[in-house]
Amino acid sequence: LVAMIALLALVVSACGPTPINQAAPPPQRTVSVSGAGTAYLVPDIAYIYVGVHTEKPSAAEAVDENNAQTQKMIDALREFGIDAKDIRTTSFSIWPQDKYDPMTGTPTGQKVYVVDNTVYVTIRDLDKLGELLDTVIAAGANTVNSIQFDVADKDAALKQARADAVKDAKEKAQELADAAGVKLGEVQTIGFFDSVSYPVYNGKGGGGGAPAEAAVPIQPGQLTFTVTVNVTYELK
Repeated sequence: LVAMIALLALVVSACGPTPINQAAPPPQRTVSVSGAGTAYLVPDIAYIYVGVHTEKPSAAEAVDENNAQTQKMIDALREFGIDAKDIRTTSFSIWPQDKYDPMTGTPTGQKVYVVDNTVYVTIRDLDKLGELLDTVIAAGANTVNSIQFDVADKDAALKQARADAVKDAKEKAQELADAAGVKLGEVQTIGFFDSVSYPVYNGKGGGGGAPAEAAVPIQPGQLTFTVTVNVTYELK
């Protein structure tokens, strides 16, 4: 019994609070830096929004005409060689809209019903992009918006850019440590984010100007992928 009591007293004393006069550990010295890595790639894929805009005196007329025109556009895309998985409807909307006198700007008391149907298309052969725009507009598309270029397989390029960004960060941290007369320690934290500048062609076909606008050559140019890392190092 005496031995058990003595053991209990020892455990309690070991779990007791830290003495007030015990010195706190010194703060850890660190340096935080940012590094960047860049990859330049030629785009090989494009994404485009094409659609049909319809205005009619009644909702039924507007929907019927829009459906027929949109289906004709989709059929033209399929005949052009676009795979079904690369054609996706992204929005369909219908709403009433007041008509205004073009001379005075006052309401006429009449309404039209507006229907918009937008399709998101992936183009995997950029050499045929201009021809595709001609085709869909001839088939009835009267809106063409936001042609965005991309690279289908950019994993290897981004991997190298991340490695370059980490190397850049380490070089900067080493320069700072040498200037301060201290030694660079181990990495404490690291984070990164990727960014890319996408060339975008914002066009909108409609009326007599559609074929001319679609026929304009579109040059995708070169994409710039930038990786930025934020690294914190220990200082010794």
